[in-house]
Amino acid sequence: MEGRFQLYTGNGKGKTTAALGLAVRAACSGMKVYIGQFMKGQDYSELALPERFPETITMEQYGTPKLLCKGEKPSTEDLVAAQNGLIKLMEAMLSGRFDVIIADELNVTVYLGLLDKEDVLEVLRKRPDNVELVVTGRYAPDSFVELADLVTEMREVKHYYETENLLARKGIEN
Repeated sequence: MEGRFQLYTGNGKGKTTAALGLAVRAACSGMKVYIGQFMKGQDYSELALPERFPETITMEQYGTPKLLCKGEKPSTEDLVAAQNGLIKLMEAMLSGRFDVIIADELNVTVYLGLLDKEDVLEVLRKRPDNVELVVTGRYAPDSFVELADLVTEMREVKHYYETENLLARKGIEN
C-alpha cells in the first residue's frame, strides 16, 4: 500500500471521530493501526478499541489527567508526556509494524507549546511511503497543511454545547 499524510483540523466537531472511524475501517480490513493520543490522559470510550480489536489496534495516551486550556502554561509533566509521546509515535511509525498511524490532537499540542513545530515536522517528514499517517487537532500549522496530502477542515456551524449548554456525552463526545 502506498501511504499518505491526512490532516484533520478546524474548529468543528469530528476530527478525532473521523480518525477513529478510519482506524476501525483499517482494522476491519486487517491493517495494523497505532493510535497515539496527545494531551489525553482521561478516560474516553475509544480506549476500548484495543480490547475490541486486539490483533490490529494499539493505543497509547500521551497526556496527564488534567485538561490543558488555551492560555494556560503547560506543566513540566505535560511537557515530558508530549515529548515522550512524540518519541513513541516516531518509533511506532518507523517500526514497520503498523500500516496506519494516528496522532490525535498533535496540532493542538504544538499550538499550546508542548512540542516544537520544527521537531514535529521532522518526525512527520520521516513517514515511510507505505504508512498512512493521520494527524488531528485544531490550529494546524501552515507547514503541516503544506506537507499533508489530504487536508479536511471541520467547520462548526451549530453545536449543542453552545445552543443547549450540553456537556460531553459518553460514547458520543467521550
